[in-house]
Amino acid sequence: AGPFRDMGEHVTRSCCLGWDFSTQQVKVVAIDAELNVFYEDSVHFDRDLPEFETQGGVHVHKDRLTVTSPVLMWIQALDIILEKMKASGFDFSQVLALSGAGQAHPGKKCYTCSLSLPWSSSLHLCTSFQTCFSISDCPVWMDSSTTAQCRQLEAAMGGAQSLSCLTGSRAYERFTGNQIAKIYQKNPEAYSRTERISLVSSFAASLFLGSYSPIDYSDGSGMNLLQIQDKVWSQTCLGACAPHLEEKLGLPVPSCSVVGAISSYYVQRYGFPPGCKVVAFTGDNPASLAGMRLEEGDIAVSLGTSDTLFLWLQEPTPALEGHIFCNPVDPQHYMALLCFKNGSLMREKIRNECASCSWSEFSKALQSTEMGNGGNLGFYFDVMEITPEIIGRHRFNAENHEVPAFPRDVEIRALIEGQFMAKRIHAEGLGYRVMPKTKILATGGASHNRDILQVLADVFGAPVYVIDTANSACVGSAYRAFHGGKDVPFTEVVKLAPNPRLAATPSPGASQVYEALLPRYAKLEQRVLFQTQRPLE
Repeated sequence: AGPFRDMGEHVTRSCCLGWDFSTQQVKVVAIDAELNVFYEDSVHFDRDLPEFETQGGVHVHKDRLTVTSPVLMWIQALDIILEKMKASGFDFSQVLALSGAGQAHPGKKCYTCSLSLPWSSSLHLCTSFQTCFSISDCPVWMDSSTTAQCRQLEAAMGGAQSLSCLTGSRAYERFTGNQIAKIYQKNPEAYSRTERISLVSSFAASLFLGSYSPIDYSDGSGMNLLQIQDKVWSQTCLGACAPHLEEKLGLPVPSCSVVGAISSYYVQRYGFPPGCKVVAFTGDNPASLAGMRLEEGDIAVSLGTSDTLFLWLQEPTPALEGHIFCNPVDPQHYMALLCFKNGSLMREKIRNECASCSWSEFSKALQSTEMGNGGNLGFYFDVMEITPEIIGRHRFNAENHEVPAFPRDVEIRALIEGQFMAKRIHAEGLGYRVMPKTKILATGGASHNRDILQVLADVFGAPVYVIDTANSACVGSAYRAFHGGKDVPFTEVVKLAPNPRLAATPSPGASQVYEALLPRYAKLEQRVLFQTQRPLE
């Protein structure tokens, strides 16, 4: 059946498309009015476009700090995937709307007016855009070559905390404002030739519009340039990065905006209906929030190689850690993101050391030890952590004395309790509060272990659900396409989507145990952070 999940009359049902322009591939899903995914496909850059010579979808430069991707590679991938859909018999005439996601933070830079010129439907997009870009390789989220520009921006704004309060984050090397500043400083000629600076998300939307698409609030708040409260560009931030920047960026728009109708190119070449709406594209993390259908007060916890938290916030408190973004499905609210580097690999190490490489033994250890672990607390960071910046393993007994080792079962519970207490403490640092209706949506490899999820439910004092989030950014983009332009809550639009499955509820007495432990853990974390901080040179 090829990429179709369901052939026959389902192929011709009205639908919306969700796109994801990610680091390693371009993906698409089609979702019908009942929110069933009935088509999905992808183009993998390394495998399907070997002529661009990427590894993991990127070019890592000699300095190991500069990481870029070829602009034309994404355009050619779109050509390929559309031709594959056409060859499979996909009925483009039934597409009501489309939206998409782009990998967060990098900026694409094009400098001609070609986007607003007529395109020939007899040519592939890649042929039409050969000479449109002032920068042929653009920085991606993995780039960390802009430390000097980050410090300059923070100094111009009166410090890292001031910048975070205004834009939602302190200066980060991968954020677009700092990348723009580097290009302006290192390559002023290319900057002066640049007519428009787009994020990957707005660039991808522009390809479907046939004209420049605005940047949406949610992805725009990952640039160190947008005032997240007022939803306008910060003139001070813009001025600190490069001249004439506002005219090159255009005005940002709400994430649920319909930015226009699809270009006639797609109507003529593929048979899209002329009225097919293009809803503002956003970043991959905001699109995933939509795909997981978070609501106010909810948390999504991705337990993978790195552990990531998505939080729905009403009153955020920006800090020096984590990120605050404008909410992609409710312009009055916000989302927060926290990333923890020591995730599944750390859990696997402790499993191997303390449970004979067996997840079953690991689970038995969690079952045989009490909530609170007798007051024993641990920090397990074999690589330098992001939140907080700590490395090493540190264990404390009930009297807060550091000890060299724990019994095996105690070690396992200390790891899992510590990981989840850290997540709650740092979430609360960004303004999160557990509400009576709060639910936790767990994804990733460790979400298959019910005993780990039980600890998660106990520490947060909220029920834990599991959800299939394969292609969550794509699915979220398709949901957002259905929602775009409608004057109804997002929850109304996605109420037919599959419900997550309840996996764990808080144990009796859990709240008393962890309300006592959380302040202790926070104080010990600060103690470890102070003890392990690298001395100033």
